Amino acid sequence: MYNGSDLPSRTFHDYRSGIKEMFGVEIECLKSRGYLYHVKNPEVLNSRAQKWLLQNYSIPDGFATFSMMQGRIVLEKIPGGSIYVKPIIDAMMKNVEITIDYQPHGGSNHTYTIQPYALKVFGRRWYLLGHSLEGGDIRTFALDRFLAMKLTQKEFKMPESFDAHKYFDNVVGIYVNGELPVEMVKIRAYGNQAEYLESLPIHKSQQIGWSVYGEFTEYTYRLSITPELVSQLLSMSENVEVLEPAHLRDEIIAKLQGALDRYQK
Repeated sequence: MYNGSDLPSRTFHDYRSGIKEMFGVEIECLKSRGYLYHVKNPEVLNSRAQKWLLQNYSIPDGFATFSMMQGRIVLEKIPGGSIYVKPIIDAMMKNVEITIDYQPHGGSNHTYTIQPYALKVFGRRWYLLGHSLEGGDIRTFALDRFLAMKLTQKEFKMPESFDAHKYFDNVVGIYVNGELPVEMVKIRAYGNQAEYLESLPIHKSQQIGWSVYGEFTEYTYRLSITPELVSQLLSMSENVEVLEPAHLRDEIIAKLQGALDRYQK
Protein backbone atom coordinates (compact mmCIF):
# COMPACT_ATOMS: atom_id res chain seq x y z
CA MET A 1 0.00 0.00 0.00
CA TYR A 2 1.10 3.57 -0.69
CA ASN A 3 -0.52 6.86 0.30
CA GLY A 4 1.09 8.97 -2.45
CA SER A 5 2.65 11.42 0.01
CA ASP A 6 6.34 10.82 -0.77
CA LEU A 7 6.25 12.28 -4.29
CA PRO A 8 4.70 15.39 -5.81
CA SER A 9 1.22 14.47 -7.00
CA ARG A 10 1.93 15.16 -10.67
CA THR A 11 5.14 13.11 -10.61
CA PHE A 12 3.42 10.20 -8.89
CA HIS A 13 0.58 10.07 -11.42
CA ASP A 14 3.05 10.34 -14.31
CA TYR A 15 4.85 7.30 -12.93
CA ARG A 16 1.55 5.55 -12.36
CA SER A 17 0.50 6.14 -15.96
CA GLY A 18 3.89 5.12 -17.34
CA ILE A 19 3.93 1.86 -15.36
CA LYS A 20 0.51 0.96 -16.72
CA GLU A 21 1.55 1.74 -20.30
CA MET A 22 4.85 -0.12 -20.18
CA PHE A 23 3.95 -3.11 -18.03
CA GLY A 24 0.16 -3.28 -17.85
CA VAL A 25 0.38 -2.85 -14.06
CA GLU A 26 -2.68 -1.01 -12.72
CA ILE A 27 -2.20 1.05 -9.56
CA GLU A 28 -5.63 1.67 -8.07
CA CYS A 29 -6.75 4.29 -5.57
CA LEU A 30 -8.79 3.01 -2.62
CA LYS A 31 -10.77 6.07 -1.58
CA SER A 32 -12.59 4.10 1.10
CA ARG A 33 -9.28 3.45 2.83
CA GLY A 34 -8.00 7.00 2.98
CA TYR A 35 -6.82 7.29 -0.62
CA LEU A 36 -4.32 4.46 -0.35
CA TYR A 37 -2.91 3.03 -3.58
CA HIS A 38 -2.29 -0.62 -4.33
CA VAL A 39 -1.48 -2.82 -7.33
CA LYS A 40 -4.79 -4.01 -8.69
CA ASN A 41 -3.35 -6.88 -10.76
CA PRO A 42 -0.22 -8.15 -8.92
CA GLU A 43 -0.04 -11.26 -11.11
CA VAL A 44 1.22 -9.05 -13.94
CA LEU A 45 3.88 -7.57 -11.68
CA ASN A 46 5.11 -11.05 -10.90
CA SER A 47 5.45 -11.96 -14.54
CA ARG A 48 6.10 -9.44 -17.30
CA ALA A 49 7.39 -6.47 -15.33
CA GLN A 50 9.56 -8.50 -13.01
CA LYS A 51 10.99 -10.54 -15.88
CA TRP A 52 11.75 -7.36 -17.84
CA LEU A 53 13.60 -5.82 -14.91
CA LEU A 54 15.52 -8.99 -14.14
CA GLN A 55 16.63 -9.61 -17.72
CA ASN A 56 17.34 -6.05 -18.82
CA TYR A 57 18.60 -4.29 -15.74
CA SER A 58 20.01 -7.16 -13.66
CA ILE A 59 17.89 -6.21 -10.65
CA PRO A 60 17.92 -9.11 -8.15
CA ASP A 61 14.60 -10.63 -7.16
CA GLY A 62 13.23 -8.79 -4.15
CA PHE A 63 15.85 -6.03 -4.47
CA ALA A 64 13.32 -3.34 -3.60
CA THR A 65 12.86 -4.85 -0.12
CA PHE A 66 16.51 -4.38 0.86
CA SER A 67 16.32 -0.72 1.84
CA MET A 68 18.99 -1.35 4.51
CA MET A 69 21.46 -2.07 1.70
CA GLN A 70 21.31 1.48 0.34
CA GLY A 71 24.86 2.67 -0.26
CA ARG A 72 26.23 -0.88 -0.33
CA ILE A 73 24.93 -2.09 -3.71
CA VAL A 74 26.47 -0.29 -6.66
CA LEU A 75 24.78 -0.31 -10.07
CA GLU A 76 26.21 1.19 -13.23
CA LYS A 77 24.49 4.35 -14.40
CA ILE A 78 23.85 5.25 -18.01
CA PRO A 79 25.60 8.63 -18.20
CA GLY A 80 23.38 10.48 -20.68
CA GLY A 81 20.27 10.44 -22.82
CA SER A 82 17.96 8.76 -20.33
CA ILE A 83 15.63 11.78 -20.28
CA TYR A 84 14.59 10.92 -23.84
CA VAL A 85 13.59 7.31 -23.08
CA LYS A 86 10.06 8.03 -21.90
CA PRO A 87 9.09 10.40 -24.76
CA ILE A 88 10.53 7.94 -27.27
CA ILE A 89 8.46 5.15 -25.74
CA ASP A 90 5.42 7.45 -25.95
CA ALA A 91 6.16 7.99 -29.65
CA MET A 92 6.56 4.25 -30.25
CA MET A 93 3.30 3.47 -28.51
CA LYS A 94 1.47 6.07 -30.61
CA ASN A 95 3.45 5.25 -33.77
CA VAL A 96 4.19 8.91 -34.41
CA GLU A 97 7.32 10.40 -35.97
CA ILE A 98 9.80 12.38 -33.92
CA THR A 99 12.30 15.07 -34.84
CA ILE A 100 15.70 15.27 -33.19
CA ASP A 101 18.59 17.70 -33.24
CA TYR A 102 21.59 15.39 -33.32
CA GLN A 103 25.30 15.96 -32.71
CA PRO A 104 27.35 12.98 -33.95
CA HIS A 105 30.89 12.48 -32.68
CA GLY A 106 33.21 14.49 -34.89
CA GLY A 107 30.38 15.84 -37.04
CA SER A 108 28.12 18.85 -37.34
CA ASN A 109 24.61 19.19 -35.93
CA HIS A 110 21.80 17.80 -38.03
CA THR A 111 18.02 17.57 -37.70
CA TYR A 112 16.40 14.23 -38.43
CA THR A 113 12.80 13.09 -38.72
CA ILE A 114 12.58 9.53 -37.48
CA GLN A 115 9.99 6.79 -37.28
CA PRO A 116 11.03 5.18 -33.96
CA TYR A 117 11.14 1.38 -34.11
CA ALA A 118 13.03 0.23 -31.01
CA LEU A 119 15.32 1.13 -28.12
CA LYS A 120 18.46 -0.75 -27.13
CA VAL A 121 21.03 -0.46 -24.36
CA PHE A 122 24.64 -1.31 -25.21
CA GLY A 123 27.89 -0.29 -23.56
CA ARG A 124 26.11 1.89 -20.96
CA ARG A 125 24.34 3.90 -23.67
CA TRP A 126 20.77 4.10 -24.91
CA TYR A 127 20.28 3.82 -28.66
CA LEU A 128 17.25 4.52 -30.83
CA LEU A 129 16.69 2.37 -33.89
CA GLY A 130 14.41 3.97 -36.44
CA HIS A 131 13.67 4.80 -40.05
CA SER A 132 15.27 8.11 -41.05
CA LEU A 133 13.14 10.04 -43.53
CA GLU A 134 16.16 12.04 -44.67
CA GLY A 135 18.32 9.00 -45.35
CA GLY A 136 15.50 6.70 -46.41
CA ASP A 137 16.99 3.86 -44.33
CA ILE A 138 17.06 2.35 -40.85
CA ARG A 139 19.65 3.98 -38.62
CA THR A 140 20.82 3.88 -35.02
CA PHE A 141 21.12 7.06 -32.94
CA ALA A 142 22.81 7.42 -29.55
CA LEU A 143 20.50 9.19 -27.12
CA ASP A 144 23.41 10.93 -25.40
CA ARG A 145 24.07 12.76 -28.69
CA PHE A 146 20.56 14.25 -28.78
CA LEU A 147 20.46 18.02 -28.39
CA ALA A 148 16.65 18.24 -28.52
CA MET A 149 13.68 16.10 -29.43
CA LYS A 150 9.95 16.51 -30.00
CA LEU A 151 7.01 14.34 -30.97
CA THR A 152 5.10 15.22 -34.11
CA GLN A 153 1.46 14.54 -34.89
CA LYS A 154 2.29 12.53 -38.00
CA GLU A 155 1.54 8.83 -37.63
CA PHE A 156 3.46 6.06 -39.38
CA LYS A 157 2.74 2.38 -39.96
CA MET A 158 5.13 0.08 -38.16
CA PRO A 159 6.34 -2.65 -40.57
CA GLU A 160 4.65 -5.88 -39.52
CA SER A 161 7.71 -7.94 -40.41
CA PHE A 162 10.15 -5.86 -38.37
CA ASP A 163 11.72 -7.58 -35.37
CA ALA A 164 14.40 -5.69 -33.43
CA HIS A 165 15.95 -8.90 -32.09
CA LYS A 166 16.33 -10.30 -35.60
CA TYR A 167 17.69 -6.97 -36.83
CA PHE A 168 20.63 -7.26 -34.41
CA ASP A 169 20.84 -11.05 -34.76
CA ASN A 170 24.21 -11.23 -36.49
CA VAL A 171 26.13 -8.48 -34.73
CA VAL A 172 27.77 -7.60 -31.46
CA GLY A 173 26.54 -4.20 -30.35
CA ILE A 174 24.47 -1.75 -32.40
CA TYR A 175 26.29 -1.35 -35.72
CA VAL A 176 24.39 -3.10 -38.54
CA ASN A 177 25.48 -2.97 -42.16
CA GLY A 178 23.48 -5.10 -44.58
CA GLU A 179 26.45 -5.24 -46.94
CA LEU A 180 28.67 -6.99 -44.39
CA PRO A 181 28.67 -10.77 -44.84
CA VAL A 182 28.00 -13.19 -42.00
CA GLU A 183 31.30 -15.02 -41.40
CA MET A 184 32.67 -17.82 -39.26
CA VAL A 185 35.01 -16.41 -36.63
CA LYS A 186 37.31 -18.64 -34.59
CA ILE A 187 39.23 -17.49 -31.53
CA ARG A 188 41.40 -19.16 -28.91
CA ALA A 189 40.98 -18.09 -25.29
CA TYR A 190 43.82 -18.72 -22.85
CA GLY A 191 43.69 -19.37 -19.12
CA ASN A 192 40.77 -17.94 -17.15
CA GLN A 193 39.48 -16.01 -20.17
CA ALA A 194 37.75 -19.19 -21.33
CA GLU A 195 35.73 -19.28 -18.11
CA TYR A 196 34.64 -15.67 -18.64
CA LEU A 197 33.53 -16.43 -22.21
CA GLU A 198 31.56 -19.45 -21.10
CA SER A 199 29.68 -17.40 -18.52
CA LEU A 200 29.36 -14.29 -20.72
CA PRO A 201 29.58 -15.18 -24.44
CA ILE A 202 30.63 -12.55 -26.96
CA HIS A 203 27.63 -13.52 -29.13
CA LYS A 204 24.75 -15.95 -28.85
CA SER A 205 26.16 -18.08 -31.71
CA GLN A 206 29.17 -19.04 -29.56
CA GLN A 207 30.18 -22.70 -29.87
CA ILE A 208 32.95 -24.48 -27.97
CA GLY A 209 35.61 -26.22 -30.06
CA TRP A 210 38.98 -27.78 -29.33
CA SER A 211 40.15 -27.43 -25.74
CA VAL A 212 43.28 -28.31 -23.79
CA TYR A 213 42.47 -28.30 -20.07
CA GLY A 214 44.25 -25.55 -18.18
CA GLU A 215 45.72 -24.04 -21.35
CA PHE A 216 43.16 -22.84 -23.89
CA THR A 217 39.71 -23.29 -25.38
CA GLU A 218 38.65 -22.45 -28.92
CA TYR A 219 35.31 -20.82 -29.75
CA THR A 220 33.55 -20.26 -33.05
CA TYR A 221 30.93 -17.64 -33.93
CA ARG A 222 28.68 -16.94 -36.87
CA LEU A 223 28.33 -13.17 -37.20
CA SER A 224 29.25 -10.02 -39.10
CA ILE A 225 32.58 -8.44 -38.28
CA THR A 226 31.77 -4.99 -36.94
CA PRO A 227 33.75 -2.32 -35.03
CA GLU A 228 32.13 -3.44 -31.76
CA LEU A 229 33.34 -7.02 -32.29
CA VAL A 230 36.87 -5.81 -33.00
CA SER A 231 36.78 -3.63 -29.86
CA GLN A 232 35.66 -6.53 -27.69
CA LEU A 233 38.39 -8.79 -29.03
CA LEU A 234 41.00 -6.09 -28.44
CA SER A 235 39.75 -5.56 -24.88
CA MET A 236 40.78 -9.14 -24.06
CA SER A 237 44.34 -8.33 -25.23
CA GLU A 238 46.84 -11.16 -24.69
CA ASN A 239 44.19 -13.56 -23.38
CA VAL A 240 42.54 -14.09 -26.78
CA GLU A 241 44.00 -14.95 -30.18
CA VAL A 242 41.97 -14.61 -33.38
CA LEU A 243 42.53 -17.67 -35.58
CA GLU A 244 40.04 -17.11 -38.43
CA PRO A 245 39.26 -15.41 -40.74
CA ALA A 246 42.69 -14.22 -41.85
CA HIS A 247 41.56 -10.64 -42.57
CA LEU A 248 40.22 -10.23 -39.02
CA ARG A 249 43.40 -11.69 -37.57
CA ASP A 250 45.45 -9.23 -39.65
CA GLU A 251 43.28 -6.31 -38.49
CA ILE A 252 43.73 -7.22 -34.83
CA ILE A 253 47.50 -7.58 -35.30
CA ALA A 254 47.68 -4.17 -37.00
CA LYS A 255 45.74 -2.47 -34.21
CA LEU A 256 47.83 -4.12 -31.49
CA GLN A 257 51.00 -3.13 -33.32
CA GLY A 258 49.72 0.44 -33.63
CA ALA A 259 49.10 0.56 -29.89
CA LEU A 260 52.56 -0.85 -29.17
CA ASP A 261 54.15 1.72 -31.48
CA ARG A 262 52.64 4.53 -29.43
CA TYR A 263 54.29 3.21 -26.28
CA GLN A 264 57.65 2.77 -27.99
CA LYS A 265 57.94 6.32 -29.28
